[in-house]
Amino acid sequence: MTLNELNNLPGVTAQPDSATHEYVYNHTMIRVKDLSQSLDFYTRVLGFTLLEKKDFPKAEFSLYFLALIKDKSQIPTDPIERHQWRKSIPGLLELTHNHGTENDPDFSYHSGNSDPRGFGHLCVAVPDIHAACERFEELGVTFQKRLSDGSMKDIAFIKDPDGYWVEIIQFTPVS
Repeated sequence: MTLNELNNLPGVTAQPDSATHEYVYNHTMIRVKDLSQSLDFYTRVLGFTLLEKKDFPKAEFSLYFLALIKDKSQIPTDPIERHQWRKSIPGLLELTHNHGTENDPDFSYHSGNSDPRGFGHLCVAVPDIHAACERFEELGVTFQKRLSDGSMKDIAFIKDPDGYWVEIIQFTPVS
């Protein structure tokens, strides 16, 4: 569809209110059971950088903000500056860890992909999907859908330690 056709779909506002011009889609939050496993998956397997941790001991939870950052020199070293910068960049992942869930063998979060369906998946775009999927195989990552599965041969789905699906797509690098 052309951009004009997309803008003419029912419910779409082709010209958003100017008050929204500076808005930034900042993050999506998911709850994780075992923080160490989740941090390992998102930092080692997918390459995210942990930008900030916020603890709420009285409420017994902690927040971890991660992003895919190409140039880590842009990350402010001062925690206050980094906090403000973190709130201004798009596409972050917030992991919420409710303290103690990792010790309950019967506890799990709902991934949204079984009934009742709700949340669907996260998505990470990579420059070479075949190389990425080979690496995931070597790392022992659980696949929901390999490139060879089904009719859509250009996407894969892997699972994080809590069973959340992460779609893997390929982009063409901009030169």
